[in-house]
Amino acid sequence: MLPQLHRGLLRPLLSTYLSLFYLLIASGTAYESVSDKTLQSLPRPGDDFNIHNGALLAPILVPRVSGTAGSTAVLNHLADFFRTSLPEWTLQFQNSTSKTPVSKGKEVPFVNLIASRDPPGAPAGDVGRLTLVAHYDSKYEPEGFIGAIDSAAPCAIMLHAVRSIDAALTKKWEDMRVKGELNLLEEQQGIQVIFMDGEESFKEWTATDSLYGARALAEQWDAEVHPAMSVYRSPLDSISLFVLLDLLGAKDPTIQSFFPTTHWAYKKLARLERRLRELKQFRSSDPGRSWFPHLSKSEHEIPMYMRIEDDHIPFMRRGVEILHIIDAGNFGFPKVWHKMEDNGEHLDVDTVEDWSVLLTAFAAEWMELEGFMSSGSDSASQNNKRSTDSWAKTEFL
Repeated sequence: MLPQLHRGLLRPLLSTYLSLFYLLIASGTAYESVSDKTLQSLPRPGDDFNIHNGALLAPILVPRVSGTAGSTAVLNHLADFFRTSLPEWTLQFQNSTSKTPVSKGKEVPFVNLIASRDPPGAPAGDVGRLTLVAHYDSKYEPEGFIGAIDSAAPCAIMLHAVRSIDAALTKKWEDMRVKGELNLLEEQQGIQVIFMDGEESFKEWTATDSLYGARALAEQWDAEVHPAMSVYRSPLDSISLFVLLDLLGAKDPTIQSFFPTTHWAYKKLARLERRLRELKQFRSSDPGRSWFPHLSKSEHEIPMYMRIEDDHIPFMRRGVEILHIIDAGNFGFPKVWHKMEDNGEHLDVDTVEDWSVLLTAFAAEWMELEGFMSSGSDSASQNNKRSTDSWAKTEFL
């Protein structure tokens, strides 16, 4: 990602007005808040975030430059997680190639992994999806760069969050099926996670040397058209909210709100963080401190003079609504950003764990899972079992 002024990223006026209209509705009626009891019973990752042998995080803490063996190993790890732990999820691999400033004229492969789960029997074109996104590649230079906050930890955070709500999704949709509510149009809400390849530049950040996977995926999804009479025109149009996680894992992060049309979602996340702190469910930092300084601001008070270049840009240019969750306090990134110190040893594991709980709460609330989440003891038992299960490793590349 790159901090940079963005001018001229104006969307069509009609699209903006429609987005504002729907988001104003969503901000008031989109979903029911989860209860304190649910927040207190959210599963913890436990040893899964151990930087040396944790089942979720440790396999990602390796150099994983796009097109290398390290990248393939991490992609296999992510895919194996869904194949073994979340078999109800659908996996899709989106492939592209591109020359880079260091590839000497050769095409470098980029592979995005998309895992999704929709209500049973719902046509793909009729499902809007909460979309959680992080990039899994690491920088080409300096050699051996790990990229723990950038973005191994965000990838592991997403894995924990979707695993934590999976059983509740099953319960909710079965309950709806029994009541005959499963195919009601307003209930067609799914969820997908995207592990983006090629976010980092190989030499110097430019429009062509960066965001390789994001540019390819946004273009492809915009061109794909759902069948006639579908609710959504394309997979791109099906994205209800594009939640991009980046540079997470350093202690005491500062998360700003960048987009007025999604400030309501920013506030939802910020209020969940505040409630988790009040319930003493956070393990990191001062209980009186907030990661979200713009909670008290209105959408009219959000700074408009700066944007950060990241994987959301190709999607935002096509009208997708973005919630960018990036540690960029006072427009400065964490001190380990793009340095060799950005490794597992410099992660604040308590902060990483708190992020995983917060994202779980946000996803559970968005998907309206209140009343379907497991109790504390059930969650702990299920989580411990999954943490100790061995995964069958399979190669797909």
